[in-house]
Amino acid sequence: MSSSAREGRRDEGLPTFSPRLFGLFRRYLRRYLGRHFTGVRAVRSWLPSATDGRPVVVYANHPSWWDPLLFMFLHGHCFPDRALYGPMDAEALKRYGFFRRLGVFGVEPGTTRGAATFLRISRRVLARHDGVLWITAQGRFADPRERPPGIEAGVAHLARDVPGLVLIPLAVEYPFWNERHPEALAQFGAPIFVDRETAHDVKSWTALLAERLEIAQDDLRTLAQARDREPFETVLDGQRGVGGIYDRWRRFRAWTRGERFRAAHGDIKRWSR
Repeated sequence: MSSSAREGRRDEGLPTFSPRLFGLFRRYLRRYLGRHFTGVRAVRSWLPSATDGRPVVVYANHPSWWDPLLFMFLHGHCFPDRALYGPMDAEALKRYGFFRRLGVFGVEPGTTRGAATFLRISRRVLARHDGVLWITAQGRFADPRERPPGIEAGVAHLARDVPGLVLIPLAVEYPFWNERHPEALAQFGAPIFVDRETAHDVKSWTALLAERLEIAQDDLRTLAQARDREPFETVLDGQRGVGGIYDRWRRFRAWTRGERFRAAHGDIKRWSR
């Protein structure tokens, strides 16, 4: 992206998105997520080409503090040629100010002014057609098993107002399987193409969006309970094994037997690299 293009974004009041800084931060995330998760795995029911030339909103449930970092990592994998944008609690953004150069903008949750700011900036982002807006649509932390998901109306306003918009539901969970660290699991639902849907008012859009998110969450719940990585695309292979003195002892025993040490605690065939 040229410097003039970046200046144009600022002139229009858009959040700043630095591709160079985002690339560096994503490299950091690869190491950071790899230390804290056994793997980052995603099921994708759409092709990126289906969204070419169209504004995109990815709207998700909100089970954890990890969600924004996971979104950033998945964005680089799913939309490598598009800019990332997303809202964050304005108070939290004061503590993590560097996010301001990664497309993140502050809003005041639960206020009329915050809702107006979200809609104003989001419409500017989506008007460019080269950005992707990532939103935790529940607006609060919620257990991934909560039904119905109870999303806020902001995304529905965008569905009503932005021509050609594509909305992609995203279900997220962080279950523990067979290893010491949890899994970061993502299920992208079938995209909603605004010009192909019959819902027109905010209430109808809210109901439809919640229904599609719930379907994605139910699909992910089934996969998470199966404890099998095969249906997923492994976006990042992370930390395996128990660690500490236990793994050192296992490594020593494997060496004395002339065997190859495998850090995985779970089924060897399923989890072999």
